[in-house]
Order: sequence, then C-alpha cells, then structure tokens
Amino acid sequence: MSMPFQYDVTDHQDVQAIKKAIANKLMYAIGKDPIAAQPKDWLDATFLTVRDQMVERWMQTTRAQYSQDLKRVYYLSMEFLIGRALSNALLALDMEDTVRTALDEMGIDYDDLVHMEPDAALGNGGLGRLAACFLDSMATLGIPGMGYGIRYQFGMFKQRIIEGRQVEVPDTWLGSVNILDFPRDEVCYRVRFGGRVDMDGKKARWVDTHNDVLAVAHDVIIPGYDTTATNTLRLWTARSTREINLSKFNEGDYFSAVAEKNLSENVSRVLYPDDSTYSGKELRLRQEYFFVAASIQDILHRHRMTHDTLDNLADKVSIHLNDTHPVLAIPELMRVLIDEADCEWEKAWAITSKVFSYTNHTLMSEALETWPVDMFGHLLPRHLKIIFDINEMFLKEVEEKFPGDLALQRSVSLIEEHGERKVRMAYLAVVASHKVNGVSALHSDLMVESIFADLAKVFPDRFTNVTNGVTPRRWLALANPSLSGLIDREIGQTWRVRLNELAELKSHIDFPKFVQDFREAKHANKERLAKYVARNLGGVINPDALFDVQVKRIHEYKRQLLNVLHVITRYNRILRDPDAKIQPRVVVFAGKAASAYRMAKLVIQLINDIGVKINNDSRVGDKLKVVFLPNYSVSLAEVIIPAADLSEQISTAGTEASGTGNMKFALNGALTIGTLDGANVEMREAVGAENIFIFGNTTEQVNALRSNGYNPRAIYESNSELREVLNQLANGFFSPHEPERYRVIFDTLVNWGDHYQLLADYESYVATQDKVDALYAKPDEWAKKAILNVAGMGHFSSDRTIAEYAEKIWHTKPVQL
Repeated sequence: MSMPFQYDVTDHQDVQAIKKAIANKLMYAIGKDPIAAQPKDWLDATFLTVRDQMVERWMQTTRAQYSQDLKRVYYLSMEFLIGRALSNALLALDMEDTVRTALDEMGIDYDDLVHMEPDAALGNGGLGRLAACFLDSMATLGIPGMGYGIRYQFGMFKQRIIEGRQVEVPDTWLGSVNILDFPRDEVCYRVRFGGRVDMDGKKARWVDTHNDVLAVAHDVIIPGYDTTATNTLRLWTARSTREINLSKFNEGDYFSAVAEKNLSENVSRVLYPDDSTYSGKELRLRQEYFFVAASIQDILHRHRMTHDTLDNLADKVSIHLNDTHPVLAIPELMRVLIDEADCEWEKAWAITSKVFSYTNHTLMSEALETWPVDMFGHLLPRHLKIIFDINEMFLKEVEEKFPGDLALQRSVSLIEEHGERKVRMAYLAVVASHKVNGVSALHSDLMVESIFADLAKVFPDRFTNVTNGVTPRRWLALANPSLSGLIDREIGQTWRVRLNELAELKSHIDFPKFVQDFREAKHANKERLAKYVARNLGGVINPDALFDVQVKRIHEYKRQLLNVLHVITRYNRILRDPDAKIQPRVVVFAGKAASAYRMAKLVIQLINDIGVKINNDSRVGDKLKVVFLPNYSVSLAEVIIPAADLSEQISTAGTEASGTGNMKFALNGALTIGTLDGANVEMREAVGAENIFIFGNTTEQVNALRSNGYNPRAIYESNSELREVLNQLANGFFSPHEPERYRVIFDTLVNWGDHYQLLADYESYVATQDKVDALYAKPDEWAKKAILNVAGMGHFSSDRTIAEYAEKIWHTKPVQL
C-alpha cells in the first residue's frame, strides 16, 4: 500500500478561497465566463468546488479500510432515495454558511441554486429512503461499507396530476448531471442471460448465452457527518455488448439497427418496470440479475485485491440484502464459487451461508417476490439448477430434523408447487442467510408467527429484530433549520450524532419562552409550505389551521382511503351546521401509485375530486382544505414534514413492517395519529401513550375479525355518518359528470369484504380525530406534547440502527482515521 499523500484543497471555511475556487471551476472546468454563466453553470461550479473537499477524505477512507483489512459491508438494494446531494454534502462538511456567504458576495442566491438540483431518481418509497439513511449512518459511524444499486436513467416516473388523474411521464433527472457521480468506465462486467447448462460429470457449464449486457460503474460519494470517513454508492448502468448495426442502418432499416442495443440497455432505464405483462415481468427479472451479477463480480474483485484466496471471504465480506430484490445474489455467488473458482459444493455453500444476511420488509405474503420456474429457467438456467440443488439439500435437512413431515417440507420448499411452479425468493433468502431481521419489534414477532412460521421451526435462532431509524442530519438539521436552530441554542449541536441527547428537551416544556419559540418555528415551516402550495398549485391555505398530513406511497394497506372517509365526514358536518365552531384543517396528501395499480390511482383521483369540491365551496371557507401535492420526493418531503401538525400513520394493524415516515414526522414535532402497527408501537413507548393518538383494532383483533367472519355491510348499515359518506361515493356526488366513477370503491368496502378493514376502524378513527381537534384548541398543551415527541425520538436514529447491524449481524468494526 502506498504512503498517504496530500491534495491541495481549498480551506473550506475561508470565504474568499471558496469564491476563488468557484470562479476557477466556472472558468476552467465549466468553460464559462461569469458574465455569460447560467444558474446551472454556477450550480455545477459549486458542486465541483465541494467535491474537491470530499475527494481526499474519500480516498483516505478507502486506503485506511484496506490497510486495516477490515470486514467490509456491501449493502445491496434496488432503491437508494438519496435526495439532493449538494446541500447534504455541505451539511456534512460544515460548509453551508461559508458557501452561502461566498455565493451571496458573488451575486448568486444560495437557496435558489440548491433548489435547482433535481432529486436523484434512484428510488420511490420507504425502502429506498431507508437505504439512503443507512449509507449516511455507515459513513458517519465509519463502518467500512459500500452500497450497490442501479443508476436508473428515468427512475420510476415523474408524477403529474391532469384533471385529477395521475399521469406518468419520464423523470429526466440525468439531464442535470450530479457532479458527485464519478463514471468508472474501466469498471465493467459482462452479465449473461439465457443459454443452457451443459453437464460434464458433476461439472456444470453455462453456455450459449445471448443478449448479454455490460454493467458499467458510476460512483457516488457518501460523506459522513463531522468525520473524514466517507463511503461509496456504486451504481450500475447497462451498456450493450454490440453497438449500432451499421449494415442495417445503411440499408435504411434504422429501427433494426439499434434494436439489440436498446433491448440490452433497457435493463437500467426505469425503476420497477410494469410487471403486469410477461415482458414486463421478464424485464424486472433481468434487471435484478443484472444488478446483483455485476455487484458480486465487483465484490470478489475487490476482495482479491488484498487477499489471494476466497477461503476467508466470510471473514472479510458481509453482503446484506435489502428485501427480496437482490436475492439472486445468492445463486450468483454460488455459481461463481463453483463454476469459476472451482469450489466444491459444500465449501461454496458454507461460504455463501455465512456471507449473506437479509432484511424482510413486508408481512403480506402476496408481496413476497416469486418468479415462474419456466421464465426463470429460460433466462437463468444455471441459477435455476443451483436453486433446485439448494432446495434438495435443504429439504433433506428438514427431513432429518422433522422425519416424515411432508406437509412441512411442502410448506418450506423453495419451489411453490401449487398451480404454476414458482421460485420463492424470500424463502431462498432465509435458507441462505445467517441472519434474517425484521424492522420493528412488532414486525419481527409477526414475521416468525406468520409468513416465515414454518421456516422459523427449522431455523429458530436465525431471526432477529433491528428497528429502523432515520438520519437526523437530513431529517432535522437540513430539513428543519427553524427547529434545529432552536434545539442547538438550548442543548448544543452534538445531538446530530447522539440523538438520545434530545431527551434533554423534556425539561424545557416548563419554560414558556421555549414553548413559544417552538410554536413559532412550527409556524414558520407551515408558512413555507403554504408558499410552496401557492407557487406550485395556485391554492391558498391558512398556516394557522391544523396541518393534517399523509405522505407516502399510495397503497390500499396504507389506507389513504380511510383518511378520505374522515375528510368527507368532516365536510358533511360543516354543511349540516355551517355556524358550528370547528377547528380549521388543511389535509395534505402526496405519494405515487404504481402505474398498473388501478385502485391506488383511483384513490388519487378521488382525493383531487374531493379537493375541487371542498376547496371551492363557499360554505366551507378556511374550515377545511384538501391538497394533493404531485411528484412526492425527498426534497418535497423536506418541505412538508417540518410543517405537519398531525402525522397520519393509519395502516391496518399487522401490515406495516415499520415505517420511517412516522419517525421523521415526530422528530419534527408532529403528533401521530395511528394504529398499533409497525414502529408506532415502539414510538408510543418512547414518547408516552398520552402524547400519541392511537385508534382502531390491534393485530390480534384484525386477525380475529378475519377468522370469525367480518361483515363490513353491517357496519355500513349501522353507522349513519359512514353510510352517508359511502353513498356519496356510490352516487357520484364528487364526480357528477361520471356518477359511476367511484362505485368500485363503494363495492370494495361494503360488498367485497373490505380486506383492509377501513369500516371496522372508521368509528374509532373519527372519534380520535375529534380528540385531535380538542387538543389543538389548546396551543401550549399541543406544543408541549409535540416537544415531548421530539425529545422521545433518540432511539429512532439510523446511527443506532446501523450500530446494531454492525454488532449483531455484520460483525464489523469502524475504520480508524
């Protein structure tokens, strides 16, 4: 290893030096005279200046990790919802004030510049944002780690609302290049598909593959906060093994000339291609294998840089699977060890089963990923054989532990035999991983009692819990300067890396000045959101109203529709008695529905139709407003979450694995209304049962209803307010030009079983919302409870989460710098 060397890096606290550096980057790297430079040029020049401050730390960290021969963690995830990079880097480097001053002196508005950066379209929901928080914490704690994912050209999609409907358009985020992204053309691996398996005795050969793709690396710097430790997110982009067919092009057959190239490179075009068709499902399978095949090749290459054997792989490498999408990494590592490194099967399996760990993120069996055996065999024949071999070995182990229990064998088999044969990816992950964790205490318990109950019989010591967390740097320090500044004044700044210090705020609820300052900070955030709504939607909302917020992926189990039922109930009450004193509310929704998810898209349309009706009803005025904010993203969340008074976490009990939105809201001083689901259970313990609004059936009660025969129509007929609301949906009250538009919602809830039990929880939910109104009418009392929520969030830092992973699952230690 070569001796460390020093870079000539500008003093990051010297305003004049930063001004000079930005001007030099603008001229010599961007090629623009300041007089002619456009805002995008200034953004890129600032990015490059900040990057120079990070690169030395990055290389120093990498050298230290290798020289200390630490066990490295490789975090595989289909999503990394990292948000804007520049502001996060400036926070980590403690450069925001310096850069702001430098740009101001150069006549450039810092806030306008920062907001120009598009969100990286590398994820969609909580799964991807959790992965981003984890990378932040791994770097901050010095955990030697690296993320692996796909550099999507268009992400999932950009959401537009046209006449109330969600319309998907491409998210061309790469049109504005992230300067923190380093292309690594020299890091390139071939990923093969199709072909067949030839057997030469016991030796298998994967031959005659076709439509192979090259995976090319792009590296993104992940800085730690207040440390020189810096990690890497490596993203793969697909490149065809063949360029344009010049002969066909010259013959005028232009489409055929580029068809093969386009087919190959489709693999990294979009996140989660629509899998409602065979071709879409096959593309998603290609995408998942592409990403893990490149990552496994790269991991082994990096291991061989410092070790001349794979025998110690499990001692030096931990590969963590974030949900089922990367589970193909298991048969891929087996394939490479057996076919290319000439390992015996038993040795390869011993290594593999020590290297992998797996996080499960869902309790819904229908959400556990499976692949048709025929499709799998057509695309990845060698891997299908390896999975069959793993299954044969595993079922023999089950037979030895539970002789003659054929029902158990059928239940835990990696191959689903009922109907179309399918490969069960979650089961493969459990069988091959040395640890499997849930993401909240409740979820982890339910995981071994429900979806993995039989596997838990076979592996009773394999399952554990690691409750999720969020990074306080982005979700309080960066997103909420009004509140974070107040906290800094009262208890100092070290809470950013020791979030438990927020507990000191508990004693401050007895200080009237602090309570008033807290309320003013919240009001400033509400004014910021109101300005955003006015600027982008043309609507006017009152910052003095209660801001009731539900922002997350649109899905039936998250029950945005239950929220809608309450909004309509509230509207009807206002119409019945317009002069009654009622707490004004602004109900805010945001989130994307999967492009093929008809019911979720219908719920979005319903929210917008209701908004048109209510917001334009003069009888309602400011008493109730409904807002749907399009194209939910990390940067939009940074505006919405600090402004929220009430956080809606209302999933059916037993369906949400953890949630992290609930943590972000409470950290920013919102009170939660929610069911005892996911991490809400632990949050109630942390903040105090009197400081959270819990309603509805528990998981046990939900299951009992399902077992004993749930009758939603009986609830509909017995509750007059609910009946009025549902009849309005059925008769076209909110869609007079298309009266039948929402009939399917009525039928789903009343006649077709109400699977997520909205009607069962409706009465409790509405009554609890009345309690919310009563408390909000007492501003100081509300503020004190909000402060106690902030003070109780110390446990929910992703730093704590990552420390637990490092100790309990990965068995690695921080780099010494």
